[in-house]
Amino acid sequence: MAGALGASMALAQPVGPSKPATTPSTAAARALQAVTVAQGLEHPWALAFLPDGRYLVTERPGRMRVVQSDGRLNPPLTGVPPVVARGQGGLLDVVLDSGFAQNRQLYFCYSQPGTGADAGKNGTALARATLNADATALQQVQVIFEQQPKYDSALHFGCRIVERMVNGKPDGSLFLTLGERSLYKEEAQNLRSHLGKIVRVGKDGSIPADNPFVGRADALPAIWSWGHRSPQGAVLAPDGQLWMHEHGPQGGDEVNRVQSGKNYGWPVITYGENYGGGKIGAGITRQNGMEQPLHYWVPSIAPSGLAWVSSSRYGADWQGSLVVGALKSRMLERLKFDGDRLVAHEKLLPGLGQRVRDVRQGPDGWLYVLTDAPDGQLLRLTTTTP
Repeated sequence: MAGALGASMALAQPVGPSKPATTPSTAAARALQAVTVAQGLEHPWALAFLPDGRYLVTERPGRMRVVQSDGRLNPPLTGVPPVVARGQGGLLDVVLDSGFAQNRQLYFCYSQPGTGADAGKNGTALARATLNADATALQQVQVIFEQQPKYDSALHFGCRIVERMVNGKPDGSLFLTLGERSLYKEEAQNLRSHLGKIVRVGKDGSIPADNPFVGRADALPAIWSWGHRSPQGAVLAPDGQLWMHEHGPQGGDEVNRVQSGKNYGWPVITYGENYGGGKIGAGITRQNGMEQPLHYWVPSIAPSGLAWVSSSRYGADWQGSLVVGALKSRMLERLKFDGDRLVAHEKLLPGLGQRVRDVRQGPDGWLYVLTDAPDGQLLRLTTTTP
């Protein structure tokens, strides 16, 4: 599973007049290696770090479990609500509340089965819960947001959660990324729909008064940004800025620095094309009033998981970098921006050979990875001096 640092990525297309050269890493003289922490996880989707050194992992079929620091898997937690474990759906992201050490509260999102008039349909839902003292059960589970409308679809749930911080302190709200459910891509441009949006809600499900569309009759008040496709990576930078990436169709995966009330263009503008070829819509890449990505990939790497590197474990030049997991390309990539300009870009672990679903920086400063497989793994990325 070992690979080398410092390789350039010739297939990625930057936005701008010229392509920046790959910046050599100060860690390039060291080998980046993936150390197996745990295995036997069924399509693991998200990872959180418990204060006692254990790990909390979701498995897409509908299980959440604690992984011991030595890699042993605990039995699944009780209290997880029913999920639609179909296609890309199931139990998806999980994050701990910033006050978890005191309140044991966490948030998770999943593909929620519809009821009543929505029976047979599904949509992304966000819930909060308390992890009991012995970490065997979720208690006081409460759904605080439901994507509307619901559809019968197994695709594009989105479902990454980020707690918002202002001046380094939690402001009591959460960001949630929402896919446009694939066949309903035009809904990403409809402000009366949650599809293809990033929403911001209070930890109790309330709507923050400073959301950009509050008070508008033609828009849902939870919406923060719109025009997204299938966002499966999101992270907050130390300055409080939300970064995310999203899947393009055939090409056109994007990295965006998300701003309140902005339209990111899908499906009106894209650097991708229909599966099997052919333009999407008018086949344009720019339009007034729609944001350009800071970076995009052609062909697609199918990004999933996103980490902001703040630790010094990998060398000073890695600090402030984004590390992106890749499902299709079966590796990771490191990106570093100076403002809107991409200044460093390299492949990581090109020989990994596994679909990467999640990437997180741990409390110890190392990066951790979940691989998407029936026998998925939790990996720690370390460096060694040759």
